[in-house]
Amino acid sequence: MVNEKKLDSIIQKIHESGYDGMLLYDIKNIQYVSNYKPTSIAFCILKENPVIFTSKMDMENAKNTSEITLKEYESIPQVIKSIKSEHDKNGTKNDINSGLLIEGSLAFNIYDKFKQDFKIKQSDILEKERMIKTKEEVDKIKTACNIAHKSLLDLDILKKQEESFSELMASYELGMLIRENGGSEESFNTIIATGKKTSLPHSSPSKEKMKQPILVDWGCKYMDYCSDTSRTYTYTEKEAEIEVIVLEAYNTAIKSVKPGKKLCEIDKVARDIITDYGYGDNFIHSTGHGLGLDIHEKPNVSKNDQTILEKDMIITIEPGIYLEGKFGIRIEDTVHVQNKGKVLGKLKPILN
Repeated sequence: MVNEKKLDSIIQKIHESGYDGMLLYDIKNIQYVSNYKPTSIAFCILKENPVIFTSKMDMENAKNTSEITLKEYESIPQVIKSIKSEHDKNGTKNDINSGLLIEGSLAFNIYDKFKQDFKIKQSDILEKERMIKTKEEVDKIKTACNIAHKSLLDLDILKKQEESFSELMASYELGMLIRENGGSEESFNTIIATGKKTSLPHSSPSKEKMKQPILVDWGCKYMDYCSDTSRTYTYTEKEAEIEVIVLEAYNTAIKSVKPGKKLCEIDKVARDIITDYGYGDNFIHSTGHGLGLDIHEKPNVSKNDQTILEKDMIITIEPGIYLEGKFGIRIEDTVHVQNKGKVLGKLKPILN
């Protein structure tokens, strides 16, 4: 959970926006503010005295973890009625007169029910708050990186390729090692792409035997916080040539990370290098993204994101070059914004 000071800051920003409260339905946002991770339907009303409505099925779990007051969820009309009739500790009516802020991801059918009783406005207050990590969050992400990196080394992917392992079996073993080394699960479906499939940024492991080159994009969850790393193992002279270009873009982009820098400027640093070598059209995704409880969070290290880097943001840096039908190279690490960018984990960019 965020600390009390940060929760107060979120509620203050809700009030500064001219609204009395904010409706949370996204599981990760509820977990972020309360430490309770719903497994069933739940609503959180963030206001002066926040409350979570949770299902009877989830109540025991919620009681054991939530740091926000709980009420048993029965129906949306019950939630609306409870909000409208609530009184504070002094018996003063505590109406949501000025309306509710909502998450951009709120399902339309739920929005449609609440809008009949409240003025509604979409807000990204929570997403922006989640961009700045607490020390506890940074420590969890750092641990997730270390577990993920150790697990890849334990796997010995080059040996697996020599032993004719399939992409799917290597992916499965990597997941097992993540769990053995202290992670709870993968951050996302592990990508192990080999041969021509490396030119697909989001390839899925298959039952085919591993070929050359090998691209691994994997992550670990530790106490619900994610890591994200990519490594590519090259074999031919042409692959090595492209790898050097991607590594230059990677290193230069990381060196440019510092508070006060715009995310679009970081993206441009990496993109300009790759473009100067003649492969601009082959860098087909953004340079990175934020991560935390979700593998993809705000901000985006992209040409369109004007967000200014602040201390304790955590982003990925992941330039890549993809030659359609031939191969692709991507190098990625998770980076903590301090006075400069600090790569989390101890895995060197080139392993082979």
